[in-house]
Amino acid sequence: MRVPISRSLCALSRSQPSLCPQSRRALLSSPGVRSLSSRFTTPRSLSYTATRSLSSTASRNGGIRQAPDSDSVSFPGAVKSKFTHKLEFHRPQDMPAMNTYRYINAEGVVVDTERKLDIDKNMARKMYQDMVRTSIMDLIMYDSQRQGRISFYMVSAGEEGIAVGSAAALEAEDVLYSQYREQGALMYRGYTLDEFMSQLFASKDDYGKGRNMPVHYMSEKLHLHPISSTLATQIPHAVGAAYAMKMENAQSVVACYFGEGAASEGDFHAALNIAATRDCPVVFICRNNGYAISTPTLEQYKGDGIASRGIGYGIETIRVDGNDIMAVYAVTKAARELASKNQKPVLIEAMSYRVSHHSTSDDSFAYRAKVDVEEWKRRDNPITRFRKWLEAKEWWSDDEEVAFRTQARKDVLTAFAKAEKAKKPPLGDIFTDVFAEMTPELKEQRAQLKAILEEYPDEYELGEFDNSRL
Repeated sequence: MRVPISRSLCALSRSQPSLCPQSRRALLSSPGVRSLSSRFTTPRSLSYTATRSLSSTASRNGGIRQAPDSDSVSFPGAVKSKFTHKLEFHRPQDMPAMNTYRYINAEGVVVDTERKLDIDKNMARKMYQDMVRTSIMDLIMYDSQRQGRISFYMVSAGEEGIAVGSAAALEAEDVLYSQYREQGALMYRGYTLDEFMSQLFASKDDYGKGRNMPVHYMSEKLHLHPISSTLATQIPHAVGAAYAMKMENAQSVVACYFGEGAASEGDFHAALNIAATRDCPVVFICRNNGYAISTPTLEQYKGDGIASRGIGYGIETIRVDGNDIMAVYAVTKAARELASKNQKPVLIEAMSYRVSHHSTSDDSFAYRAKVDVEEWKRRDNPITRFRKWLEAKEWWSDDEEVAFRTQARKDVLTAFAKAEKAKKPPLGDIFTDVFAEMTPELKEQRAQLKAILEEYPDEYELGEFDNSRL
């Protein structure tokens, strides 16, 4: 379903109560989902959330009551906390780290033999091809920026499995709030090479009318909200959209992508708290790739990654091997079922390594050793790992690999050449789409620009615009 942006932003400010009956449903009944659901770490398993009966009592009586002889705190701020006579602090280093789920190992061998995924040959080949096509497009566009043909680009090297694997597990009507390394997710959902290139070159066919930086994609038909440069702003927006969908009794969910660096922003914390307390059907997908631009994770936080924060906010959470596209698929599919049927948020932390520079504006070898990056490339990456699994099943071959890579490169370059030659959006679009009726200030600015262009016609290349009239 399409969620109007205005509605998604306003939803959180409403006082309408959450739909408790849906949010309290039992976990899914199918054995496969029950099995994977058991891998999610839940706040209930840590024994500090209220039981259903206690919540019901609190609701009926208008508060939580504590018997004089109770052996635990019955208190809104710490429900079911046992009394103790031992004065001891809970030390993070004494807590075990959350496990990381994987389905196939680095050699492409299935290690979760209890689970059968619903991935047939055609689907597996598409997942692999979209990862490869994404990596080829990334290399071409990175080089084109270095040649001055586009202004900016961000690659997703090493993280293709997270994007494609998660997208494959979502439904077509699910809503996406992305960051800027989800090219593979958009490609899997049907975003074409022509659409990628139109945005990157800001041509007349760009849905954003050339107003945004490269890699800031959007697509109404694919339910992808516009990508924002401002870090983490998409996270509370995603929660607002999910709450709006909840009020409309929709079964779709919102998938929200971000990196571990964005999880250091206040927007992340506010969004998770609201999602938890309002039971919003949103799947948070955090790509933990080791670096927030130049800041390594060891300097970003001291806790157990981002996953531990989900537990702290009362959200069911799982950590997954981001280099294992099949594990990402399995986890996202189960998380989506939890979010949709139980009307509640789920957090996924996908572990990977950013083998690329942060962007074309970054030189990562100024803050990390090149030998370390090369070692990660050789050790494991999602494309190589999945290819080993495909070849073991005889669903892919060396000849197909050569033929596909050759054709994919041709396809990218064809779309590239077409967009590079295309006209820019009409010049007058600079002043439209902000207000229903142009304000006096905008009319004055348009008149000033028109006067300048008429006075100095040889100073501006107006021929590159689809329409240069103002």
